[in-house]
Amino acid sequence: MDLKSSPMVDPVLTSRQPEIIGPMKNSTMQQLNLGERSSFFSAPDDNVIREQVIDTHLPDGTEVDVKPLMQMVEELLRGIIINAEPNLLVTQTDVVQLEAKFHHIDLVLASNMLSHTIDKLACEMLFKLLTGTDGHTIALSLFHHVENFHWDAKLALILATFSLAYSPDELENSMDILEQAPIITGHSTPLKPIFNSLSKLIDSVLKLTHCTIQFKELQSISSEVPFIRALNTIPIAIYWNVRGIIACATRISCMGYEYGTLSAEIQPQELSSLVLKINNLLEFLTNQLEEYNRVVVKKKETYLTESFSQVLDMIHVDNMKILKILLNPWDAPLPLFDGTTKQRTNLEVLRKKNVLLLVSGLDISLDDVSILEQIYTDTRVQGLRMESLYEVVWVPIVDSNVMNTNVVKVFEDMMNIMPWYSVYNPSNIDKVVKKSIRDRWGFRNKPVIVVLDPEGRELNLNAFHMMWIWGPFAFPFTIIREKTMWRGEVWRLEFLVSGMDPIILEWARENKYIFLYGGDDIEWIRQFTNSARAMAKAVDIPLEMAYVGKSKKREIVRKVMATINEEKLSYCWQDLRFVLFFWTRIESMLFSKIQLKQADDQDPITRHIKKLLSYDKDGSWAMLCKGSQLLTNGHGSTMLQSLVDFNLWNEHIPKVGFELAFKEYHDKLHGAGNNCCRFEFPVAAGRIPDTMRCPECHRGMEKHTAFLCCHDQVGNLDTY
Repeated sequence: MDLKSSPMVDPVLTSRQPEIIGPMKNSTMQQLNLGERSSFFSAPDDNVIREQVIDTHLPDGTEVDVKPLMQMVEELLRGIIINAEPNLLVTQTDVVQLEAKFHHIDLVLASNMLSHTIDKLACEMLFKLLTGTDGHTIALSLFHHVENFHWDAKLALILATFSLAYSPDELENSMDILEQAPIITGHSTPLKPIFNSLSKLIDSVLKLTHCTIQFKELQSISSEVPFIRALNTIPIAIYWNVRGIIACATRISCMGYEYGTLSAEIQPQELSSLVLKINNLLEFLTNQLEEYNRVVVKKKETYLTESFSQVLDMIHVDNMKILKILLNPWDAPLPLFDGTTKQRTNLEVLRKKNVLLLVSGLDISLDDVSILEQIYTDTRVQGLRMESLYEVVWVPIVDSNVMNTNVVKVFEDMMNIMPWYSVYNPSNIDKVVKKSIRDRWGFRNKPVIVVLDPEGRELNLNAFHMMWIWGPFAFPFTIIREKTMWRGEVWRLEFLVSGMDPIILEWARENKYIFLYGGDDIEWIRQFTNSARAMAKAVDIPLEMAYVGKSKKREIVRKVMATINEEKLSYCWQDLRFVLFFWTRIESMLFSKIQLKQADDQDPITRHIKKLLSYDKDGSWAMLCKGSQLLTNGHGSTMLQSLVDFNLWNEHIPKVGFELAFKEYHDKLHGAGNNCCRFEFPVAAGRIPDTMRCPECHRGMEKHTAFLCCHDQVGNLDTY
C-alpha cells in the first residue's frame, strides 16, 4: 500500500518507510527473535484472555463489508507464502502481479474509508515488533485500535494490515537475499520446515477467519445454544488468530535479514503449536456452526411452510410477498430469466400482474410446452393486449443433489426454448417451498399451472387442463372461467375433436354418419372397417371412418397408422401429434372434472369421458356419430359384433330408423356382456379422487393400487 500517495494517511505515518521496516540491525533482529520466542506462549489462560479482549470491544455500529477485503487479503497472503518458498524463485512477473493486487486492495480500502485504520495498525504492529514486545501485549494493543468495529471487521482489518506490511519491493528484496542462501549454506533444507509451518499457520488463520465471518453473516443474535456457545468462543478465537498473525509477521520480517540467526534459533515447533491451537478452535466453531445451521434450517423450514400457506391466505396490496417466497426466498440478484430477451431480470416485472406459474420437472414434454406456447402467443396477438394482464413463469422443481453438468444443460436448453420467464437457478427454490407446492397444489411430476391474481391470490390450482381443452378461449384461466366453459358445452363431435381436424368437422357439417375408432389391434381394425363399409353400402348411408389411435403405445400406433394408410382401411391422422393432442384433451377433461369435484356427476359429458377413457385402456373401441350428434359408443367386441350381426337387426330399420336400430341392438349386446370400467391414475397426476362411480353400471368402483411399467414392447410410452 502506497502510504505517501494516499490522501487519507495521517502525517505521523509518513515516516513508515523502508528504513523502518527495511534492513534491521543484527542486535534488533536478535532481540525480536529471542523476545518473541521467550514470551510467545507467556499469556494468561483463555478465560482471562477472553475478558481482556472483551474489555477492548466497544462497537459503535460501524459496518464494514469484509467480503471484498478478505478476498484481496487472501490472494495476497497465499501469494506471499507460496512465492516465499526458496525453491520457487520470485520473478519480476510475480512482483508485478502482487503490485496489481496491492493497488486493487488500496482501492477497496479507500472506498471503505479504512486506509487510516490500516496505517495506524501497521505502525503499531511494526513498532512493537521492533521493540521486542511480547505477542500478547501486541494483540491487545491492536484490539484497542479497532475497538469500535464488529468482531469480523476487527480480524479482517488486522489481516489486511499484516498482508499490506509486506510490499512487493520488500518481498523482492527478501527473495534476493534468500536466493543467495543456498550459496552460503550449501543447501536450503533448514528453511523448509519454517516455510511449511508458515504456510500451515496462515492457512489455519484464514480458515478460522472465514468461520467467524459466517457467524456474523447470521445477522441477529440467536437464543439457540450452539450460537451462544460460539459467541462466547469467538473473542478467544479471534485473539489466537491475531497471535498467529503476529507470529507470522515476526518470522517473515526476519527471513530476509538474518538468515544464519533464523535458521539456528527459530524452531518450527512454535508455529506448529499455534496451528494446533487455532485448528482446535476452528473445529469447535465449525461444529457449532453446523449444529446451529441444522437448528436454523429446521426453523426456517417450519417458517416457510407456515408462511407459504399463511401468505396465500392473506390479503395483500400486490403479489410480491408470495412471489418472493416462491421464487426467490434467499434474495438472489436478478432471479428470473426472460425467454424473449434472453436476459436476467428481477421480480418487479411481475408486480401487480396475473401470474401463471408453470410448475414442472425437467422432464416436461415438448408437447406440453408447445400447447402452452401456442396459447401464450395467441393471447398476445389479440387486440385486447392481454400480454399486459398476465405473465408465465416456469418454476423448475429439481433435486439440488443431482444438479450435475448434464442436468444443468438440460435445464438451460429447456429454459432457452420457453418464450416466457423462468427461474434462473432451480436451487433458488427452497426445498420447503417445493414440499409446500406438492402439498398445497398437488404437484407430483405432471406439470401444473397455478394462476395467481395481481394480489397473489390463487385463482386456479391447475389451469393446464382447461388450456388443453379450450386453448386461448380459457383466458383468464380461473376456476370461475373453467366452470363457465363447462356449462356452455354439450357432448358433441365438434367438442370432442375441437378445431384440430377440418376434415372430420366438414363431415359433421354435411351430417354424415361417422365412426371414430381406436385401439392397436390391426386385425380388429381390418374386420371392423370392412364390416362397417359393407353395412353402409347395404343401408345406403354416407359413412366416414376416422382412426384416432390410442393414448399409449405410440410406436405401435405409428405402425397401425402406416398399415391403415397403406391398405386404405379408413381415414387417419398423418401426424402422430394429433393422436397425442386428442387423448390428452380427453384426459384433461376428466382431470378438470375431478378438480371441480364433478367427476361423479351424472351428466352425459362426465359419463362419456369416463367411458371413452376406459375403453381406450381395455383395447379397441368405436363411436358412432350422425353429424355433430354422438349416437353410441362401446367396446370393440360389441361394436364389431353389431356390424357382423347386421342381418339380425336390419329389419327394424324401416320402423325406427338406422340410428335407433343400431343403438338398440348394440346396447342389448353391451348389456349382456355385463361390462364395467376401469381407470388408472398415476401418482404423477397429482389430485386423484377418493371415490368414483362406474359410468356403465353406476355403482361405486373399487380402489386398487397398481404397479405398471411405463414402457411398451417397442419404445417409451407417455403415461398420464
